Amino acid sequence: MAIKLIKRIFSYILVLFGLSVLIFVIVRVMPGDTARMALGARAPESAVAALSQEMRLDQPIVVQYGYWLKDMVSGDFGESIITKRPVSEDIMSYLPATAELAIIAALLLIIFGLILGVISTKYAGKWQDAIIRVSSYFGIVAPAFLWAVFAMLVFAYIFPILPISGRISAGFSPPPNVTGMYVLDYILAGDLAGAWDAFKHIIMPSVVLSFAGISQAARITRSSMIENTEKPYAFAERAYGIPENKILFKYLLKPSMNSTITTMSLDIAGIFGSAYLVEQIFGFPGLSNYGLQAMMNKDVFAVSAVIMVDGLIILIFNIISDMVIRWLDPRARLS
Repeated sequence: MAIKLIKRIFSYILVLFGLSVLIFVIVRVMPGDTARMALGARAPESAVAALSQEMRLDQPIVVQYGYWLKDMVSGDFGESIITKRPVSEDIMSYLPATAELAIIAALLLIIFGLILGVISTKYAGKWQDAIIRVSSYFGIVAPAFLWAVFAMLVFAYIFPILPISGRISAGFSPPPNVTGMYVLDYILAGDLAGAWDAFKHIIMPSVVLSFAGISQAARITRSSMIENTEKPYAFAERAYGIPENKILFKYLLKPSMNSTITTMSLDIAGIFGSAYLVEQIFGFPGLSNYGLQAMMNKDVFAVSAVIMVDGLIILIFNIISDMVIRWLDPRARLS
């Protein structure tokens, strides 16, 4: 198992290397002067020349990539044109907000995706199953930004019970910076009122980001569990008089998890992709919002860094899903 895991990690490193090449080609080889695009049409020639020299645009393309990759690996992403700070500092500042949003969305995805899948299996063919399946179709086909607008309309305007922008209300000061995640930092500081206020700000964007994943997980869990209900061991367990709920949650759910875990890992990693528009709509100051602003302002250093960080996060979730599947399923360990 360890050898296969090392091989898988090595393959992911190659994928990350390919992603770095793709990012470099898009940023550096696209038509036009990269330095001029980054600084704008009205920038003086001296500033353009200085940035061109800093980016080593006068060097051969292979040499440019070598220097760029070396800087990326060492954590030197350059200086942001927007914030005038090192991009690494910007990432460390904005990433905890998106991580907090993604963690809560992932927890919602895992918990409700599995529960709804089991309920749909238990009541297969009945009205409960029909409601869950129809809702799942809507959750999958509708984009996240549409649910964001709908959530704001319902929970901020028709029933004004949740805030629609920012991380905390105007009457609160940011908590002492320990993790960068406001809910956790407020709890560590003993400020439960601040933690509740920060949590209210994160409810709507996290639910919106998790909705598609919940729908997908529920459908796949239902499909896998219904297939396993026809297996001989399921009939034997019912013959022994084991309660149905125990059969569903203890004996059927675990062997039905392979496809669900793979899908969940992709959906959780995809949260960082969906967060670009959702953070923008909710005015949430996270890494995805920062990356979107960088794209709109042609901040090539920030764009490269954000895409690489997102790619690394997706690969990490794939590694975790592989490890979980091998732990749950002996067949995967022996294959």
